[in-house]
Amino acid sequence: MTNMLKDIDAVIFDMDGTLVDSMWVWVSIDKDYLKKYHLTEPENFHDDMEGMSYTEVARYYMKAFPDLNQTLEDIMAEWMDMAHSKYMNDVPLKPGVREFIETVRAQGRKVGIATSNTRELVEDTLNALGIRQLFDSIKTSCEAGAGKPAPDVYLMVSKEIEVPPERCLVFEDVPMGILAGKNAGMKVCAVEDSYSVLLKEKKRALADYYIQDYYDIEKETYEVL
Repeated sequence: MTNMLKDIDAVIFDMDGTLVDSMWVWVSIDKDYLKKYHLTEPENFHDDMEGMSYTEVARYYMKAFPDLNQTLEDIMAEWMDMAHSKYMNDVPLKPGVREFIETVRAQGRKVGIATSNTRELVEDTLNALGIRQLFDSIKTSCEAGAGKPAPDVYLMVSKEIEVPPERCLVFEDVPMGILAGKNAGMKVCAVEDSYSVLLKEKKRALADYYIQDYYDIEKETYEVL
């Protein structure tokens, strides 16, 4: 199909900003949550949270806003309520990704997801999009016990699908995620996303490949870095 997949037996996707166009959801939730509780966004707010697991982000909120009278569970549950309907109704797949996944599966390769999102939201989103059956393994950073750039969540997927890291190709949209894949000993393809457009050069410096969308792979118009 393409030189990108030479010696690759599995492809593993981050979810938000990589598999689905959803990073805008969390920017909206942060804005609405801060407004509701009259909180002031600290400096480097979104940069500090990049790659964190869902639980780690909630812990970050508790540390950043010590006057917030909410438990860890309260914060996570409220975010879930705010996010769920948006994911079910307004979050589309990235262009070309379904066709790409179906092609690599037909070629006998395994397909997995390694995400910082929650298990519930991932499963519900995949079912809403009608693609849950396309994945052999789904793991979250909360389950792995460490957010990205730690490699743990990618290594969990690799272990479950029984494909060694060096034969896995990761797709990621932000630098911390790219580093997680590289730290796991995997090849990494960076994916264009409007949310991380200002980080494009940093992404290109860390990744092995760069795509504008998944049609680039079939057309072989991706960047080899």
